[in-house]
Amino acid sequence: MEVSKNPITLEEHNIPSELDNSNEIIEFIRQNKGKKTVVVQGLGFVGAVMALVCANALTEEYAVIGVDLPSEKTFWKIKSINNGIFPLTADDPKIAEFFESAKEKRNLFATYDPIAYKYADVIIVDINLDVQKEFDEKKFLKSFDVNLDGFKAAIETIGRHCREDVLILVETTVPPGTCEQVVRPIIEKELTRRGLTLKKFRLGHSYERVMPGPQYIDSIREFPRVYAGVDKCSSDAVESFLKTIIDISKCALTRLDHTNATEIAKVLENSYRALNIAFAVEWSRFAEEAGVDLYAIVNAIRDRPTHANLMYPGIGVGGYCLTKDPLLASWARKYHFGSKSDLAMSINGVSVNDQMPFFAFNRLVEVFGDISEKKVVFLGVSYRGDVGDTRYTPVEPLIELVRKTGASIVLHDPFVSFWEEQNCTIEMNINTIFSYDPDLIVISAGHSMYTKQSTINKLMSLKSSLIYDTVGLFNEEQLTILQTKHKISVLGRGDLI
Repeated sequence: MEVSKNPITLEEHNIPSELDNSNEIIEFIRQNKGKKTVVVQGLGFVGAVMALVCANALTEEYAVIGVDLPSEKTFWKIKSINNGIFPLTADDPKIAEFFESAKEKRNLFATYDPIAYKYADVIIVDINLDVQKEFDEKKFLKSFDVNLDGFKAAIETIGRHCREDVLILVETTVPPGTCEQVVRPIIEKELTRRGLTLKKFRLGHSYERVMPGPQYIDSIREFPRVYAGVDKCSSDAVESFLKTIIDISKCALTRLDHTNATEIAKVLENSYRALNIAFAVEWSRFAEEAGVDLYAIVNAIRDRPTHANLMYPGIGVGGYCLTKDPLLASWARKYHFGSKSDLAMSINGVSVNDQMPFFAFNRLVEVFGDISEKKVVFLGVSYRGDVGDTRYTPVEPLIELVRKTGASIVLHDPFVSFWEEQNCTIEMNINTIFSYDPDLIVISAGHSMYTKQSTINKLMSLKSSLIYDTVGLFNEEQLTILQTKHKISVLGRGDLI
């Protein structure tokens, strides 16, 4: 089976009026008699694939239930999985392979009914936890807040139904201190209310490092893991479970002394990368002013091993982690640990990164002038190359800025058929896109298909146009070819016009 390029649409959700799925759950448990049950809370980009990995565990045969909310935005995922169509698109053949295996074993089921937690030996928490940002009139980050209400409600739902001997493993990126100060008290309160013991449940944190794309599955199964529990028994339980789904012959499991430490590790890891990117933003402006190629400069510096991770410039930071994790850390420092100080450098890095699409737009107008009458094609709406993930994509604010000029806009992405955040369909056929005869082509995502010779040939067959490469996608040979017909600018390069 192939992963569907067109999963069930939002219009086909058909949410049931009676939110009782208990009979189907009981039947699923009966069919998988003798297997331990893993319940994954949240069927997004992490949870859905984590459910696949658990359904294809290395040393155990699990019955896996994915749980999500019965809303228009999520119920279609439940229906899609149970109808034999995996709801996420990525260029990883293992997704189709693992999903087909789960279908054959009949050990994967999705539901909206929280009674599923009643049957769980292990509950994995993979739900969203957002940061609310407020910007000033110049679009710089003015303030931010973390609202834990939705997260707490999800944990309360677990506590109202789970067994007293359950292992709860939080994978969600949370403000440091959350497992100890939020999750644990809620579970203990709910178990006490139900007259159950507090001595048997285990609670741990092991953050995901999921990388949607060609190695989607392997980024879970074969990538180093950091984990901890709120106590030694919990840490031992987390380790035992992880060893059943993680290939420890290919990657390490690292135990830290407490969930506070693993929670800090996650946000520090992403804050470091976000600051590295923000650093490149400032220098890309300098390179443009100086008329030099920052990509070539970075490549020269990267030859030095100690500087091999220096970032390239680009259109901006997107996705669910780098756009918020430094803020989670700063918030936790104050509200969970009583500090009076922010993590100022980390906050500033996020603010700079949020500005990158505006820098990209200003550079566009500076180089190409008035675009109000132009027909503009954007190649890529995903935040990352070769994935269909549009969450917090920096392409979105850039498109809005171009649209406000009055330009006519057409969107293409080989991995996105429907852009949920914009509530619009996306053209997936690049031949159709080029038939619009664009005046300006914006390379806005690093999809590998855009560098194929067939795409270069299509670009060369167009009338003389403007090409704005915001991600440094084309190599020198391709740029040389394209320059013979088109006017080209690359973000972070001041030597191409």
